[in-house]
Amino acid sequence: MPDSQQNSVSPTYQVRFGGVGGQGIVLSGRLLGKAAALFDGKDAVCTQTYGPEARGGASRSDVVISDEQVDYPFVTKADVLAVFFQEAYVLFRDALKPDGLLIVDTELVQPFPDDKNLHGIPATKIAEGLGSRMAANVVILGFLVGMTGIVSRESVENAIRSTMKEKIVDMNLKAFDAGMQLAAESSAT
Repeated sequence: MPDSQQNSVSPTYQVRFGGVGGQGIVLSGRLLGKAAALFDGKDAVCTQTYGPEARGGASRSDVVISDEQVDYPFVTKADVLAVFFQEAYVLFRDALKPDGLLIVDTELVQPFPDDKNLHGIPATKIAEGLGSRMAANVVILGFLVGMTGIVSRESVENAIRSTMKEKIVDMNLKAFDAGMQLAAESSAT
C-alpha cells in the first residue's frame, strides 16, 4: 500500500497469508483477526484452507476486517498478500489488488520482476536470529501492521499474549517488534 494510503484504511480491508502447513499461516490470520475484533473493536472474519497434510500442504488464511459488519467472509481481492512459500506466491499472486501490498519472505520466495509495491523481508533469517524460524510468520505480521496500520500495535501484542503459550510469548513479541521496525525503516526510505 502506498505511503499516502498507510493511515487511510478502507471500510473493509482484505488480507491473505499464503504458505505451506507448519509455517504458521493460520496462526497469522488468527492473530490479526483477534487483534482487530477483540482488542480494536472492529468486525473481523478469518477463514483458512489447507491441504490434507498436517505439514507441507498448501495453506491459506484470509482475514477480512471492517469498521462495519463484514458481509462476505472471503477475500475477493486482497489489499495485502503476505506469502511464505514460492508455490503460494504463484498461486495467490493474482488475488492481489493492482495497488495492493505484496510482502514476501526473501528466504523462501523469488518474486517476479514486474511486481508492484513489493516488499521482500528476510523474515525466516530474522526469526532464526531470535531463536526459532517458527516466528517468521510473526515477523511478517509485524511488518504488515507497521506498513498498513490496519490494527494497533497494542492489539496484536495483546493477541500474542492471549493466544500463545507463555514460554514463547517473549520471542514472538520480539519477532513482531522486528517486523514493525522493518516497516518503519521501509517507510522512512
